[in-house]
Amino acid sequence: MILKFFEAQKINQNINHLFLFYGKNEGLKNETINILNKDKNKISNYEEKEILDNEDDFIENILSKSLFDQKKIIIIKRATDKILRVVEILNLKNLEDITIIINSDNLEKKSKLRSFFEKDKNCICMPFYPDTDQTLSKLSYNFLREKNISISSANINLIVNKCGGDREVLISEIEKIEYFNKNGKTITSEILSKLINLNENHSISELVDNCLIKNKKKIINILNDNIFTNEDCIMIIRSFIIKAKKILILSTTFEANKNIDLTISSAKPPIFWKDKEITKQQIYKWKAKNIKELMFKLNEIELLIKKNINNSVNVVTDFVLDQSS
Repeated sequence: MILKFFEAQKINQNINHLFLFYGKNEGLKNETINILNKDKNKISNYEEKEILDNEDDFIENILSKSLFDQKKIIIIKRATDKILRVVEILNLKNLEDITIIINSDNLEKKSKLRSFFEKDKNCICMPFYPDTDQTLSKLSYNFLREKNISISSANINLIVNKCGGDREVLISEIEKIEYFNKNGKTITSEILSKLINLNENHSISELVDNCLIKNKKKIINILNDNIFTNEDCIMIIRSFIIKAKKILILSTTFEANKNIDLTISSAKPPIFWKDKEITKQQIYKWKAKNIKELMFKLNEIELLIKKNINNSVNVVTDFVLDQSS
């Protein structure tokens, strides 16, 4: 059964337990998941490969009521048609108190997974297309007005143009603006340009890249040559998180195909030629499991420096040196 994302509130999760979310708009997917998880139940994330390697164990755990003290949401990430057999089995079972969300990239009409969800009345199929600039501008305006942050229309357009139709990126950018504004500083065009252009800040980008290949000597040189501020520390961590997400996708692909050149050439968005060699080194250094652990640490570090901004430079410096060892 096909539904639009804005119909999520109408869904009866006592009847519908299996969902397919497909498309590029991860931010909108996350918002819809929050709507479905209005009771703030526990969310468990799986990669498709994890499940396919242990199908029987996964299905048994899903159906074992003793494992669940309350309702639970399970998200299967980067799913393809390969997961269909597991979905068909679960669709025949009693999934009381469990919601399973299959999260896929773009799926063509001939996709067997998409066709199954569209035709089955008990399953929900939701497409998530990129947001228009008009939608993102409205989201930005409403957020900034609610936070009482004054920014010109031209600067809002500047933010939107950096988001590539993804509201998750937009939210990340305007949250940086919100955090910066809490210090009582005026958001000028110059400041805004610095805040939303992490990848264009050479020192920060170079720091993150060399940390991910564990080049400690280069890291020390960068730290010695730059005087990073408390605001820079937030930008460093956000840049780390963005880069780690990209490496996770690439590492997962490489573990599947065992071909580094194919992994690099098939990357979306394409990797710029001058970044290919260092990206290869990062893929070799980080397995998917390890990059997930790094992302967890990054979230902890971000929370820590937001609570103690005056000590953020020391916290980030220690973290970077530790990771590059």
